[in-house]
Amino acid sequence: MPAAPVVERHLPSEEAEALLELTRELVRGELAAKAASYEAESRFPREVFRTLGKAGLLGLPYDEQYGGGGQPYEVYLQVLEELATVWATVAEGVSVHTLACFPLASFGTDEQRARWLPDMVGGELLGAYCLSEPQSGSDAAAMTTRAVRDGEDYVVNGEKAWITHGGEADFYALMCRTSDEGARGISCLLLPGDTGGLSAGTPERKMGFKGSTTAAVRFDDAHIPADRLIGEQGQGFKIALAALDGGRLGIAACAVGLAQGALDAALAYARERRQFGTAILDFQGLSFMVADMATQVEAGRALYLEAARRRDRGLPYGKQAAMAKLFCTDAAMRVTTDAVQVLGGYGYVEDYPVERYMREAKALQIVEGTNQIQRMVIGRHLARG
Repeated sequence: MPAAPVVERHLPSEEAEALLELTRELVRGELAAKAASYEAESRFPREVFRTLGKAGLLGLPYDEQYGGGGQPYEVYLQVLEELATVWATVAEGVSVHTLACFPLASFGTDEQRARWLPDMVGGELLGAYCLSEPQSGSDAAAMTTRAVRDGEDYVVNGEKAWITHGGEADFYALMCRTSDEGARGISCLLLPGDTGGLSAGTPERKMGFKGSTTAAVRFDDAHIPADRLIGEQGQGFKIALAALDGGRLGIAACAVGLAQGALDAALAYARERRQFGTAILDFQGLSFMVADMATQVEAGRALYLEAARRRDRGLPYGKQAAMAKLFCTDAAMRVTTDAVQVLGGYGYVEDYPVERYMREAKALQIVEGTNQIQRMVIGRHLARG
């Protein structure tokens, strides 16, 4: 099949244009050849993240003072989108890593940032974000994992669930309970991956994102130095919510990239596949279908970029982030399902990537807050006026 056309982008600087071109080169040269086999083997692509790190793509939205890329969020998200057109596991992994760096970058002291952030965004380390628990997913404030102060340490006990990079990560941003005051009793700790008492369960066997390791993470008398408290004690829920606004935009960008990849595959097939003496794309029923697919991709891209630009301007963007996550992931589910339909029987087999794209799209409607939760968030914003 012919190569997919390059998405037309309106970027804010020549540096951003060069960064997107570098990303496309990595997608073509590093990701495209590995994605199908790694996903089929449920193989975690750790060396791919190291390659992205060396290229400067694991710290894009963070301050150059600490080794980050100093890029606007609208540029960072378009990098995620480009990655997701071929390999959503990698794009989601970069998004999760960025999410795990957020608490320190935004709420840490100057001393903490200077001490730890350069290594976290420098490309060699990979992060994980620990919020959900077996009995507290959408209701994150009901968490029970607890940290008790003991001299110069916190001692942590409990279990986190559905942790992307669980057991693979070099550091964990952990939300845990330090008092019984509900949401006000939650704090944030930054743990090295080799912390004693920290262990990961057997990776989940998932419908999609098979190359992305997702596992429970357990804490059994894990001793964490008290200077690894990020923000103030009791500030963790505020940190978690602020992190999730940015994380939702990351998932929205991943969803648009996934949908774009499915659209590209469907168009390439429909232009070449001939029935009744003509390309199937010339049939009105199918051309209308791909027109709807393309419209949803463009609309999703515009929505997440507008939310990102609000973030970059320092404006409130929580409502827009929830809208983008909701719309883009629902659109990805529709577009990838339609891509399978365009390919017919070939869409249902592993010889073509669209069946994998459809399985991956389902997960994006669930992570970073289910789409039902996004509707609740949007509704609350609207009720406040």
